[in-house]
Amino acid sequence: MMGGNVASLNKFDIISKIKQGQTFMTKKMDFLRKIVQEDLKNGKYKEVVTRFPPEPNGFPHIGHAKSITLNFGIANDFNGKCNLRMDDTNPETEDMKYVEALKDAVEWLGFSWDGDVRYTSDYFDKLYSYAQELIKMGKAYVDSVSEEEMRELRGTVTSPGKRSKYAERSVEENLELLEQMKNGEFSDGEHILRAKIDMSSPNMKMRDPLLYRIKNASHYRSGDKYAIYPMYDFAHPLSDYIEGITHSFCTLEFENNRELYDWLLDTLNLTPPRPYQYEFARLNMNYTVMSKRKLLELVEKNYVNGWDDPRLPTIAGLRRRGYTPESIINFCEQIGVAKANSVVDVAQLEFSIRNDLNTKTPRVMAVLNPLKVTIENYEGNEEIEADLFPVDVAKEGKRKLPFSKTIYIDRDDFSQNPPKGYFRLTPTQSVRLKFAYIITFKEAKTDEDGNITELIVSYHKDSKSGSDTSGIKVRSAIQWVEEKSAKKFEARIYDRLYKEENPKGLEDLNPDSLHIIKDTLVEPWAIESDEERFQFEREGYFYKEPQDYTSEKPVFNKIVSLKDSWAKKAKKEVKKQLKKEQPKQSGGEVAKLSIEEEKLFSQLQAEYNLNKQLANILARDEKLYNFFSEALKNYDGAVTIANFVANEVAKELKENEEVKFSPHDIATLSKMVDSELLSNKMAKEVFALMSQSGKTPEVIVEEKDLKQISDPSTIESFIDEAMANNPQNVQKYKEGNQKLFGFFVGQVLKLSGGKANPRLVNELTKKKLEA
Repeated sequence: MMGGNVASLNKFDIISKIKQGQTFMTKKMDFLRKIVQEDLKNGKYKEVVTRFPPEPNGFPHIGHAKSITLNFGIANDFNGKCNLRMDDTNPETEDMKYVEALKDAVEWLGFSWDGDVRYTSDYFDKLYSYAQELIKMGKAYVDSVSEEEMRELRGTVTSPGKRSKYAERSVEENLELLEQMKNGEFSDGEHILRAKIDMSSPNMKMRDPLLYRIKNASHYRSGDKYAIYPMYDFAHPLSDYIEGITHSFCTLEFENNRELYDWLLDTLNLTPPRPYQYEFARLNMNYTVMSKRKLLELVEKNYVNGWDDPRLPTIAGLRRRGYTPESIINFCEQIGVAKANSVVDVAQLEFSIRNDLNTKTPRVMAVLNPLKVTIENYEGNEEIEADLFPVDVAKEGKRKLPFSKTIYIDRDDFSQNPPKGYFRLTPTQSVRLKFAYIITFKEAKTDEDGNITELIVSYHKDSKSGSDTSGIKVRSAIQWVEEKSAKKFEARIYDRLYKEENPKGLEDLNPDSLHIIKDTLVEPWAIESDEERFQFEREGYFYKEPQDYTSEKPVFNKIVSLKDSWAKKAKKEVKKQLKKEQPKQSGGEVAKLSIEEEKLFSQLQAEYNLNKQLANILARDEKLYNFFSEALKNYDGAVTIANFVANEVAKELKENEEVKFSPHDIATLSKMVDSELLSNKMAKEVFALMSQSGKTPEVIVEEKDLKQISDPSTIESFIDEAMANNPQNVQKYKEGNQKLFGFFVGQVLKLSGGKANPRLVNELTKKKLEA
């Protein structure tokens, strides 16, 4: 059974209870889990049994991942069981390859079903006997009207329907006709079996719904034994009952079907306990489609390369692209379980994979658009030791980078006529080769058309990274690879499959959803390593293509960019629009504060010591000011709260009408910053997770172990270790190379996994080095 909800506990309560061995439910207690918890508490069921019941007529997609995570997750949370059942009642569309794809998806996501895989077709005999029982009870009949007449008799939402004349057939005639239907003695559509309920019901699903239809098709498992197949609304509740399911979770489109679900189980007077159906919002996501019919069309008409095409939202496609099971499960948990349909931004899924890979993947250098560079004053070759992970990732590892006279950089990292704000290599601006030396431009060689084919540069011998005494100031470092050791590879750059946010059809497909770049270059360690996923510095996260990759002909799929470029584009458009709508004075300047706003502006400065910018933002925006005021009721750190509200909260409120965090959460987060429990960087990470998941700051801090280290003795131990590891640099510092101070600060932060308090690190490192 789950532990209590941590939302009402403060940090010290959580730490105390963890020490006592207590567990906590770190997920939000959604409405479905509350139902399950209440049913167990009241003794309605002894054990929770759920099921994941997909149709084996296509590959599962990200929407199925939500259902898998929900059904298996609830079963796991309450120490219950979850069945995997193939809802195989349509022989014309089903195939064993889809069965295998569904099994594979569940296992890859890390879940295990109870016992063997179940199939609705396993219950065909039992379901047929239930149909016979309904006929004997006078609750079902064989109808023989045409499809057109059936529609006319059904009525409308505002007018009742009329029952078919065939509803008066005797029990014996109905039983005989049903048997003949089963044995294939009629053609498709000639007869159907209907429930006899209420043709005037306001719920159209209850107007004598279909139970069985004739399909003279061979079933992939049962063969030709049956020429009739049960409808979903008939097979679903009865299969749940046969399997002992307690909670049957369906998406909202089946809400009206629940009445029929209950009618069947109640009418047949089945022995308790019986299952109950509950609905939740399905997953809808922008820039993609979730319809199996539309996905099948894409596959069959070769708009994509199979069900596992990395542009598709199928689990197989996401897996092939390089997504991890953890990222998909975290995404499903972050979006939560809702009662109303909504559209989730695909950027949330991309955030989830970035967040997962950031702490897992080694960093390597690749050049996607190579430009040859010759270092005229360098001779020989060397190996440069380089970290595989940055300081803020608590993982260690190094690799050797071959370096020689000829290297390749990315063509975009040189500009002869640089725009404003360009910090890379130019004819007048030097740049650092990451982990290596600073280079300065000398000459550009061109072909007959004026295209640059090679750069001639010089390097500064005393500028080597980690021991730079050159005194040269550069504003950026660029990636590079060495000519002889670099490995050629094929890069497959994937973009969103649809160009429209809410795609309607094939006309909305993005023609630039796949770019294949050949003869790109990557450092040798990436090919020689057993690692599968990497962060290519400044390019994005990449994955060794699972089907086409070989060490002789490497192929990498781009999983996701380092930043959300789509969101950046959208924000630019929003800013443009806001600028247009900004009230103007006749002179063109931004409108002045009103008298009330001016008073509030002065009050915010006087009472809370806010600077002009913060006071101005809060005085102008009533919603932000109210948020700020509510947060202040929980903690009096006005400046820190105001900074969060004016910056982070303001961005979220612009993009979303409702946010998943409260003023109390912002107050708590601000207190953590002011008490130095979190650094500002950590706090921004916590805020991002709060915005996505709705979890409280305390829970996120404990889950991610983000607490800042502010104990002086602990930090001093890291400083001692850094100095012991680098005695030569200690000596150089003491001899006057003050630039090495930054090196030691970086080493200390790295040893602490990025968690040491930067203020204390700077203070204590300086004392130690100058002692």
